[in-house]
Amino acid sequence: MKKENYIANNEQLVNQMPPYIQDYYLEKSTIPLSPATLYQYLSEFKRFFNWLVATNITTATSINQISLTDLEHLSKQDMELYKAFLLNRGKQSAKNPQGTLSHQTINRSLNALGALFRYLTEESENQDGEPYFYRNVMKKITLVPDSETYQTRAHNIKDKLMLGHADVDYLNFILNNYPTQIRGKRLLKMYERDRERDVAINALMLGTGIRVSELANANVTDLNLKKAIISVIRKGGKRDAVPIADWVLPYIKPYLVIRNKRYLADKTTPALFLTKGAHQPRRISTATVELLVAKYSQAFNHVRITPHKLRHTLASKLYLETNNEHLVATQLGQTSTKATGLYTHIIDTKQKEALDGLHETDH
Repeated sequence: MKKENYIANNEQLVNQMPPYIQDYYLEKSTIPLSPATLYQYLSEFKRFFNWLVATNITTATSINQISLTDLEHLSKQDMELYKAFLLNRGKQSAKNPQGTLSHQTINRSLNALGALFRYLTEESENQDGEPYFYRNVMKKITLVPDSETYQTRAHNIKDKLMLGHADVDYLNFILNNYPTQIRGKRLLKMYERDRERDVAINALMLGTGIRVSELANANVTDLNLKKAIISVIRKGGKRDAVPIADWVLPYIKPYLVIRNKRYLADKTTPALFLTKGAHQPRRISTATVELLVAKYSQAFNHVRITPHKLRHTLASKLYLETNNEHLVATQLGQTSTKATGLYTHIIDTKQKEALDGLHETDH
């Protein structure tokens, strides 16, 4: 979904909600949280509010009538019931089948509510300069244990990563070999127009591990090739200076050479990565980046991947090189090493393959 579509949907959702959700949306829009993240959060708020109305936990008859007092006095038991509702969703009736929610999706819902209650009890400010209320019931609610072990997740994504020399081969494939697979003059012309841009996008993600939203939101002034750093807005609105691997810089520089002339950019065009507009250049969307990564990866090794797999690739290779989870977490802009355990398991599988290979060379 394009950024403007997320914004339109967000505003439609907000108009259905109580005033304090409108306050939350206005404040978080300026941090900024991305429109996509806000859409996810607002959707989860709506699901929760609809549940409150349906179960009569609130006396409100519509979600826009749910009061701050209702939220302040929710009990831990109420929230555990909601968590159970999410866990059992789709299992109530064979006549009304719904797909069950994954533990990851349920945790996203609980995290969204955690963010809302943190805002209401800590970050908000009423006319007296105090938060709307102080009791945060979400602090008593634990996430659902992930049904997949790191070992299972590592096995599932390992073959979609570009480990070893595959990342270099992938970039060179886009530059040199992809045209042989193009059918039609129009598609070839579009590829030739965007080749330097597309290679630079893939290289920058492989050389930094930044998220696709961070890449799309970056401005040309955020990139410093001399220092090999790009400045991005992380989740939560914090700005971070992210080192770029030196080996990818030669793949990025050609795009900067052609950016202005080919995309009709000038000094007033802030976005780093552009698409050709009818009258003026436009900032590239996350959806466009996702599509181009899928297109090139499918052609490269017959496996469609997402920009997030390029992030996983960088993290896995960095852990293999350093054996340092804290360093990997810092590079990815994560506040803890909780998520980096995945990369240790990915590398463990590569080590097992290497051991098997050693045995084969002995004979």
